[in-house]
Amino acid sequence: MGILDLNPFGALDTPAGRRSWLADLCTSIPKAGSKNDLLDQIDSALLVSAPVGDTATLESLGKRYRDQVDKAGDLHDRVNKVARKGLPEVWVGETSVRASDGVAAAARAATRMSDAFQGGAKALHALADALGTAKKQDTDGRAKMQQAKQRLGPRDGFFDIGSLIPTDQEKAERKAALTAGRALAADGVDLMHKAAVTADDAVRAAARDLNKWAAEARTGKMHTGRLSAVDRMMLADTSGKAGAADYNEILTASDLERSGRAMDQLSAGDRARMDRLLAGAKTPQEKAYLMKSLAAGHGVKDIEAFDGKIHGKDAAWLQRHLSPIVTRGDSLEDMGTDPGNGANVNTDLQSFDGQKWAQGGDGQEGTCVASTTVTARAMVDPVYALQLTGGPSGQEDDPTAFRRRLIAEQHRMHVEGHGGADWDGMDLKGQSEISNKEISPETGSSYQLHEVRDADSRRGILPDIEKAVADGKPVPFDAEGYEADGTRHGHSMMIVGQEGDKLEIYNPWGKTTWVSEDDFVNGGMAKASDSRLPNAYAVHLPQN
Repeated sequence: MGILDLNPFGALDTPAGRRSWLADLCTSIPKAGSKNDLLDQIDSALLVSAPVGDTATLESLGKRYRDQVDKAGDLHDRVNKVARKGLPEVWVGETSVRASDGVAAAARAATRMSDAFQGGAKALHALADALGTAKKQDTDGRAKMQQAKQRLGPRDGFFDIGSLIPTDQEKAERKAALTAGRALAADGVDLMHKAAVTADDAVRAAARDLNKWAAEARTGKMHTGRLSAVDRMMLADTSGKAGAADYNEILTASDLERSGRAMDQLSAGDRARMDRLLAGAKTPQEKAYLMKSLAAGHGVKDIEAFDGKIHGKDAAWLQRHLSPIVTRGDSLEDMGTDPGNGANVNTDLQSFDGQKWAQGGDGQEGTCVASTTVTARAMVDPVYALQLTGGPSGQEDDPTAFRRRLIAEQHRMHVEGHGGADWDGMDLKGQSEISNKEISPETGSSYQLHEVRDADSRRGILPDIEKAVADGKPVPFDAEGYEADGTRHGHSMMIVGQEGDKLEIYNPWGKTTWVSEDDFVNGGMAKASDSRLPNAYAVHLPQN
């Protein structure tokens, strides 16, 4: 690396680029063969900008968040006091919410508010601490770089006669200066690299956590004057019957925003019809699935037909037929990996009446791309999900019939994406096409292909993945691996959840499991599949 390599192709314009640039210099500086080479590399390191951010401002913001925790806790206690007194069976809101259910939802909302303030404060304080550490590391590293330059002195010129015919003493002095300069520069660039890594990791972690907590402010996502505050709160609070409530909310942050906007755009007649459907719903879950169908882009006529099939069904029936992915509360527990194939031991099987949501019905066909897309669409569109599980009538509970419909739909999308013969494989272009045709209309986001064939690019795209998932938009991705003889294995999967530094992965073999950010970045995706498929190499990211 020399003086002519100044920021090629904008390499220093991103945190990932800066840490990669410095990582390369950590390797090359100790090997510098001449004074001028070392000076060039020191100058290249000093091109990297120092970590930015006002730690005092971040700490002040964190304190303001933390100061709100007690206020939110006090609100929870006051709401809980009302709930304990007992409430008559009266109905409130535009969609006939029981007062007791509304108060219970308000108490849970206050708890989530407290958790969000606490989590936001923790994220901001952690970022402030990390940036403080990074700035000191960077300052110390730059000081060592300057010391190295002083120790080396000015660059040798081509016509420097002393450099052309050095004496033995001059040779020894120059060798000593080069050795000392290399040592100082090596220590300096190591500190600068540590600073870049510390700052980059801290900023990404803060963005991840703050995006997550912002998405958890669920009631505020539904910006519509057509529903009361109680209605909006209840819809945001409603979860499926099985699994952990926080992981199985029916309406995602994106659903809440899109359904609220769709309500405001209805004609007066359609609004009256939608109001009647919501008011007549027998359970909060039925009401939430009606709103989810509106968020998915269905008109009121289609929603009326959908309601005719689900009306009066209990919460367990609705979740079984309309939510293909259910996340257990203990699914995040790390139970290790299978020593034979490297896959996580702790997985959730995803099935309908015992029949897995799996490619080819049993995980054996090569329709992983199409199968991932089918499940993604079913996750965001309950009308579509019911067509697969309940059949034309919407009333079926027949796993064999479900399997036939599931495979037929997988095959339809495989053909639509120009997949390979014998139901085997699909290229990235075909995957982009079916993602945009089959998922985009329901989420309101187009999908864009990003190839991520190294750790830096995977690390760089993580914040965007986690933001999309926090909003409730599934993110398809592809993994690969190579055997010693060059045989390639490839597979499509999907990111469907995020909690802290963990990602929930749906594998169209019919299961979900959690991996870490580090697994995603550094070749650990065998945990979501098997040892043949360690590396994520392509992500289909929803664009706002």
